[in-house]
Amino acid sequence: MPESRLAGIPAKWHTSRMDTVKIGKKGQVTIPRRVLEAAGLGTETQVIIESESDGSIRLRPAAVYPIEMYSDQRIAEFEAENRVDSELVKRAEKAIGTRN
Repeated sequence: MPESRLAGIPAKWHTSRMDTVKIGKKGQVTIPRRVLEAAGLGTETQVIIESESDGSIRLRPAAVYPIEMYSDQRIAEFEAENRVDSELVKRAEKAIGTRN
């Protein structure tokens, strides 16, 4: 890996040029395409933005997971599928020595 121009910071963590962007009237900023590509961010990507104590701003991809709401009937189906036969419970307890 090539030597970094900035002491203690690997060369892959900084770019050879810096861009200046302007904050618009509505607080919007356009991030240069090369910065987005370097970060692996595409269009319509959900991101998390955080302000740091040193005044910097951190932007990172957000993990978005679908949520499924289960009805009482569906939960009962899950419970029925997971039910263990009482005879199997007795055999398991006997095998591990928790029941005589």
